[in-house]
Formats: sequence, C-alpha cells, structure tokens
Amino acid sequence: MPMKVVVLMGGPSEECEVSKATGAAVSAACRSLGYDVLKLSFQDNYEALLSKLKNADIVFNALHGGMGENGEIQAWMEGNLIVYTGSGPEASELCMDKSRSKAVARNLGVKTADWELLHHVYETYSIGLPFVVKPNTQGSTVGLTVVHNKNEIKPAIKDAFVHGKSVMIEKYINGRELTVTVLGGKAYPIVEIQPSHNLYDYECKYTPGMSKYICPADLSPKLTNKIKRDTENIFKGLGCEVYGRADYLLADDGQYFFLEMNTLPGMTDTSLVPKAVAAEGLSFEKLVKKIIELSQ
Repeated sequence: MPMKVVVLMGGPSEECEVSKATGAAVSAACRSLGYDVLKLSFQDNYEALLSKLKNADIVFNALHGGMGENGEIQAWMEGNLIVYTGSGPEASELCMDKSRSKAVARNLGVKTADWELLHHVYETYSIGLPFVVKPNTQGSTVGLTVVHNKNEIKPAIKDAFVHGKSVMIEKYINGRELTVTVLGGKAYPIVEIQPSHNLYDYECKYTPGMSKYICPADLSPKLTNKIKRDTENIFKGLGCEVYGRADYLLADDGQYFFLEMNTLPGMTDTSLVPKAVAAEGLSFEKLVKKIIELSQ
C-alpha cells in the first residue's frame, strides 16, 4: 500500500497564492514518488478537514504565513494525533515572531540589526533613518517598506499595521541578500539573491526572471562555514525541526546580520530551498521525500 499523503495548502493568510503554488509542486513530487496524494485547499475552516487529515499517513504542510505557520495548525494537528511535516507549534510561533527570534539569535552571538517594536501607530521609537518598517509576524515582504526620509515614516507604519498587530522598526543594512537552508539539522550551500528591484520584494520573489540566484554564494570558505554553523545553531536554538531557511544581510565590511528563520519556506519553481539542496545533488523529489521521512 502506498503512503497516503495529504498536501495542505491555501489558508486565509496573505501568502495564500504562494501556498497553492508550493502545494501544487509538492503534490506533483509526491505523485512521482509513488505516494497516494490528496490535495486539500481551504480558506478558513481547517477543522472541517479533520476526517480527511486523520486518514492520511502524513500531512505535508504547504501553508505559508498566518495560522498555517504560526503554530496554530501545528498545535491543532498534534492535539488530534495527526502526523505533519516541519517544526512543532512552539518553534513555529517563535519564528513567526521576528522580534523574539532575533533576540534568540542575538543571545547566541549572531549579529542582527537593531530594532524596536511598536504596538500602535503613534508610539515613539529611537531608531534613526534609514530604517525598515515591517509587520512583526508577516512573511514574503508583505507590508514592508524601506524608509529613507521623514515623509515616508507615517504611511509606512500605517501600512505595516494593516498587516499585523505589532510593527518592527529595524535599522536599515545596505548589503547582499543571503539565505541558508537547513535540512535535518545540516546547513546547505548558501544562496545569494540579486533582485532586479532595490529590495527582494514580493514581485522579485515570485516572478520568474525577476531575480538572479548564485549558489553557492561567492564567499570565502571561512565566511561560508561561519554563516552555516551560525544558521545550524539558530535553527537548533529556536527549537526548529526537519527543515527551515534563514535570511541574512551581508554588509560591505563582511559583517552579516540575521533577519529571520522561515519554518515553512516556499517550495515552488522560484523557491530558494530547492536551489540550495540542488547544489548538493538533491532533486526536488528527493527533497520532498527527505522532509516526509524526517517528519515521521
């Protein structure tokens, strides 16, 4: 009997369409691996899917953002004895909170840009321009603005609050975009992202041809190893399991700054995790198989 895999996608978050793309790619890989696959997409009420999810040998969580990535669905599935892929509820909730996860990284000795958290629009802060304004618990650069002058501050903060209850003001670092995949506790080759816009925004992330990817990134062996070891330590320190992806900025002086850990990174044609593992000869199908095996 082939393994029964339910691929869970969609959801109410602003990353719904990306989740569906991840779900489609993962479903195709699961079919080619010989699994019995059921694609399940929902909008709000995931509890209505209980019987179908319980009937699966494993649920591949292809959700991004919101309740699918912040620990809510993970806790609910654990409460219903459903086996699923990826990190557990505590690590998921922690990583979705950029401020808390940055604090963990800093406590582990990894640099991260100075930041402050706002809980309402007119709260004061002391970070000087330029800075980045972003919702504290969103992904895919949703609601993110790089602010260079005073006229941009209020609109940026108001826009960020549309997408979340708390907003981060983070010191702007002008640097190269790096991302590091962790699979089974091991860091894979670093990917450098060269977006066609000044910022690696939503369009550059999900539109083929809008960004250039260099893997392995052109870094010294010493720097490469240091970033990879730090990423493995952060992954472990945050309590993450199975797989994840850490994002960094590398400044001109060689210092690198941790941004965030993604517990459910994208798995589409333009996604970074498949690019990283491919550099070590791991196909997309083998990546999906390994995620499923590590999650059981």
